[in-house]
Amino acid sequence: MSSINADLHCHSNVSDGTLSPEAVAERAFNNGVRLWALTDHDEVGGQRRACEAANRLGMDYLTGSEISVTYAGKTVHIVGLGFDADNEQLVKGLADTRGGRERRAHEMAEDLAKVGIHGAFEGALKYVGNPDLISRTHFARYLVEIGLCADSHEVFRRYLVEGKPGYVGHRWATLSNAVRWITQAGGVAVIAHPGRYDFTPNEEHALFTEFKALGGEGVEVVTGSHTPDEYVKYADMARSFDLLASRGSDFHDPSESHIDLGALPDLPSRLTPVWEALSHRIVRA
Repeated sequence: MSSINADLHCHSNVSDGTLSPEAVAERAFNNGVRLWALTDHDEVGGQRRACEAANRLGMDYLTGSEISVTYAGKTVHIVGLGFDADNEQLVKGLADTRGGRERRAHEMAEDLAKVGIHGAFEGALKYVGNPDLISRTHFARYLVEIGLCADSHEVFRRYLVEGKPGYVGHRWATLSNAVRWITQAGGVAVIAHPGRYDFTPNEEHALFTEFKALGGEGVEVVTGSHTPDEYVKYADMARSFDLLASRGSDFHDPSESHIDLGALPDLPSRLTPVWEALSHRIVRA
């Protein structure tokens, strides 16, 4: 059970991925994944389709979502796994979190226009499967389309991040709200890709401490944006804070993602995988 090929962090075109939930399920299965969760940003609209597709293929399934949180002035992501996707408080909380995205997107387009990049809102909108979830990723695809950058990684070096054209901050959910929505819906809250946040050691320790005190139970140890050294670091953090360990590619698109579905190494030893604590919530194929 501990070495199962589980991919518990990826996205479909219900949020900022490019493939349908069914296509992501098929890609995951063909790559050897046997336990899967679709974790679209601030959204559970693809859960039923994802679960049905997984089970048709022979994969076990956990419900999932990646919730945007503002913590210490930065955007942090909390993945929820194994929750009731019809829970009213969770569904309402996610809807409220999505609410400011369109206004933010217009402000991003206005900022890009100041440096001569016009029509960015309309351009980004072409890549949006769900208009409520327009994001920086959709703008990045448009900037690649018009030849301004070679790929999305270059976009995020030159645009759309703090201090660069097109960046607009947003106030997301609080950490306490996100953890509460997940846990009250019967799920487990997991800190997503902690190596990405560029926190100082003190800030990171504060995040883990507060998360644990609020009822958070897991951390992504092996994920697409982590280095092998970070696998070791966050395995140590999981042991230190007595957290469950998760694993997920953070797949968005075949050409954009750091790593493909199902291609991650196993979790390091002496960790308790999050799926062992959620065995009763897995929808079996």
